[in-house]
This record gives sequence, C-alpha cells and structure tokens, in this order.
Amino acid sequence: MLPTVRSILELPVLREASPQLLGATSGLDTPVRWVHVTEVLDISGLLSGGELVLTTGLELEKNPNQTASFIQSLEDAAVSGLIVEVIGNRQRSLDALRMSALRSALPVIVVERRVRFVEITEIVHRMIVAEQLQRVERARDVHEAFTVLSLESAGTQEVVEQAAAMIGAPVVLEDLSHLVLAYSSRQLRTTELLADWERRSRTTPSPSATSRTGPEAWLQTPVGVRRQLWGRLVVPVALEDDEAAAMVLERAAQTLAINRLAERDRRELSHQAQAGLLNALRQPRGLSEGEAQARAAALGLRRSPFYVPIVFRSGGSASGASPEEADPAGDPLAGQQEERALLEHLARALKSVSGTALTASIRSGSVGMILAIPAKQLEDSTLQRLAHALAGDSPESGPPGPSMDGNGSGSHTEVAWSIGVGRLQGSLLEAAAGIDEASHVAETAATLSGDRKPFYRATDVRLRGLLALLRKDPRVQQFVESELAGVLHAEARGAGGYLELLGQYLELGGNKAALARSGYLSRPTLYARLGRLEELLAVDLDDAESRTSLHVALLLHRLRTL
Repeated sequence: MLPTVRSILELPVLREASPQLLGATSGLDTPVRWVHVTEVLDISGLLSGGELVLTTGLELEKNPNQTASFIQSLEDAAVSGLIVEVIGNRQRSLDALRMSALRSALPVIVVERRVRFVEITEIVHRMIVAEQLQRVERARDVHEAFTVLSLESAGTQEVVEQAAAMIGAPVVLEDLSHLVLAYSSRQLRTTELLADWERRSRTTPSPSATSRTGPEAWLQTPVGVRRQLWGRLVVPVALEDDEAAAMVLERAAQTLAINRLAERDRRELSHQAQAGLLNALRQPRGLSEGEAQARAAALGLRRSPFYVPIVFRSGGSASGASPEEADPAGDPLAGQQEERALLEHLARALKSVSGTALTASIRSGSVGMILAIPAKQLEDSTLQRLAHALAGDSPESGPPGPSMDGNGSGSHTEVAWSIGVGRLQGSLLEAAAGIDEASHVAETAATLSGDRKPFYRATDVRLRGLLALLRKDPRVQQFVESELAGVLHAEARGAGGYLELLGQYLELGGNKAALARSGYLSRPTLYARLGRLEELLAVDLDDAESRTSLHVALLLHRLRTL
C-alpha cells in the first residue's frame, strides 16, 4: 500500500520535530503519491493530486490573510496533506493556519522544530518506489503462477484454489445461471460461504469490469472472452487490498477462459480425427479389419466382440421433421453449433454408461456413432442408458449439451434428436457399413408423431421408413394427389373432417362398427359420411386393394405435411 499521511508522521525524522495536527483527523489515512516542496503560494497548477506538500511558510508569515486561500487551493487540487515548518516567534502564521485548518478537510500539520525536508522527501519517495516495486513483483508472481496453470491446462478447481491462496480469501466461480462451478472456502466454512448462494448471487449485479457490487459488496470479475462471457469469479468478503485482489481475479479469469478455449480446441481436433476415421471405415478401399481396429483403438475405441452403428438425427418430436424440411433457410452455423453441442454431450453420456465409441458428424443434421458393446446381452440396456443420458435423465450425464450462442454464454437450447440404430455386428467395418441403415432409420423416426421411443430400429419404421425415403419423388407426390384428390379438394373448400375420417377408417381395418363406437356416432350417420367419402374418392372402400392404396397415400401425405 502507498504510505499515508499518518504513517509519514510516524517517521523518526518527523517525530523528533514534534508535529501538531491542526483541524480534523479524517484525512490522516489518505495515501501519499508524491512529496512536493514549495515556498510559492500559487502552486495549484503544478499539482496533480495525492501529493504531500512541505513548506517553511515564510510567504504565509508575510501574508497571513492568504493562508485560507492557499489551503483551499491545495484542497481543490486533491493534495493529501500539508506540513508547515513554523520556527521562532511566528504566532500570526500559527493562528492563521489553525483557523484555516478548522474550516478545511485537508490535514494541516505544523512542526516547531527545524526538519530536513530533503530527508523526508527521500524517505517517502523510497517508500513509494518500494511499494510500486512490490506491486510489480507481485504482478510478476501472479503472472507466472497463472501462466503455468495455463500451460498445464489446469482444471477449474485448481485455478480457483490458486486465486484464493494468493488473495487469502474465499473465491467462488459461478456460471451465468448462478450455479457454483468451483470454490475455495479458505477460512470460511463451506456451509457459511455457500449458504443461499443462488438468491444472494441473483441480487448481485454482474459488472462489465472488476468491481464491488450488490448488497454484500462482492468483489467480482467476469469470466470469458469479450462478449462470450460464461461466468464470474467472486470474492464475497471484505479485503484489505482490493486492487491486489482484483489483479489476481482478473488473471485467474483469463486463465479459466484460455483453458476453456484450449479444451474446446482439443475436442475439435478429436472430433475431426474421429470424423476422418469414420469416413474411412464407411468407404474402406482396401482397409483391413485389423488396420481399422488399430486406428480406432488409437482414438479411444476399445476392441470389443460387438459394435452397434447409431445415428442421431436432429428434428424429432420438437419439430416433427428433418432440419431441411423444418427450416429450409435455416442458419447453417446454428446447425453446426447444435452438432458440436451434441458431440460434447455424447462424450459425457458415454462416460455415464462406461462405453467407448467413435462419434462424428456424417452430414448436416446427423451425427454417426459406432458403439463398442462387450456382450450381445448388453446391447439394449446400453442403448437405453445412452438415450436416457442424452435426454438428461441420468444424474451422471450432467445437463443437456449447451448450444453456444453468439456471445458464447453456454445457454441451453432444446434440440430434439431421433436415434436410429443399425444391426449389431461383430466386425468394425461391417458396423461402419451399417451407418447408412441407421441414418435411414433415424431420418424416418424424426418424422414420426405420437409417443416417442428412446431409439428406433428398422423394424420400428418398416413401411413408413420406405415411404419416408420416397416421399420427395415427384411420381410419388403425383400418386398421393391422384388418390386423395377428392378429399383434399373438399378440405380446401372447407368441408373438413373427411381426411381424418378416412384415417380412422383405414387404421381400424375398415371395421365400421368399431369406427362408430370410437367416434360416438350412430350407424346411420356414419354410413352417410362414409358414403360421401366414397363419392369424393370415387372408390369402393370395401375393396381391400383400394384401402391399401389409400392407406399408403395417406401415410405419404402425413409424412409430407409433418
């Protein structure tokens, strides 16, 4: 800390001169930035604030009436204090100084014995320079400590503990949702430090720079890169030196941000390597099973007797359609961010199921995986646990993967993913070849409505799966239009209900009695409506082939309109 007026008065060179304080004592703890010796009364233009002014007061003896204006000018210049040497019979100067000091907040000190101003100046300046050197050395120590943590990619907890040790006070790292990510309680009990934390944190505004805010005056600094903030570091107690603590907090925040970016880069490199290998496995071109196993093992896929091809397709129940259909002009960057978030969340989910896998984006909106299974009997249970972990049902899996928005805040975006599963294979290359089947199943599952399954196989989609592949063919679309033309035109004219009636009739296998019971309709009313439906469609609904054709057309129409 810089020396204060009080600490300077305690120096032996001044104590020997018997200093007397005139006026208030409130300014004695004001820090002194420099010492200025003068015999001129008009020096306000030479001062920049924080100086301790020394004078013999000879000019004040000549003009006692200027004492008040002189002291006022020093106070206006934010001077820390004034020391006046009053020796001999100078009562007029002493009286004027006393009266002016009583009306000023500036500490005014008189010494009635001769004192060497040069000695005071030398000592105080040495104290100031020593303090500045100490700060430089401390800044260097802080820089070196956190640089090492950056180079070592230290964990979040280690960085927080280092900051708490250097500050000598508790430090808490929280995210933007006011949840504690890491903390070091130091001398406080954890229960005391974190008591009712979320409420207390929400009442404490987040400043754009390091400062104290909130009802408890927390010292805090934002964590993140520019606008991509994702948390804040907090010292929730009072300190002796906020400036030094702020320096440590800011350096710790930089380290946390750098380490997070570095971790993301490492994940990106891993994802790229896995994507390259997965593509090579799907198009082997002379790649042997042994070489495939070796390359996969180098990327963390344990050698296993069985492998399952899986594809995660965005869309599902949230939109009822594939990404291209749901938003043809969608933001491709947003899609990439969703896929990256899914890859990160899958990595966490795999830890919860103790599994290993190759995982990579295979095309826009689809993420492929080859999951290693140690035994055939564990396939369904492992897939169930993986699906539940992805949905956030597993406590070990953590929250759903964040989709990083423009400010990188880590905000959670609910993105539904349909899971398609291929056939269990005993060969890694055969499992990679099954990615296409799994992709077809996942894409079809994304169009299904109603209750969702955790995952789908080819046996779950069947005819609907085939129709999902064909639905964009113009010839198929023409088939739908020709089969359902009468009903679609009636619907367009406002005569609604016939398309729904057709669906119910076909789903019940043409059973009119069951349809009457399910619709709470009398048979005459139902028969009349079915008769009108036959007129619109120009077919005999009792004909099995006609019902099959209409059912296929209706399924295609629903796939197209989902």
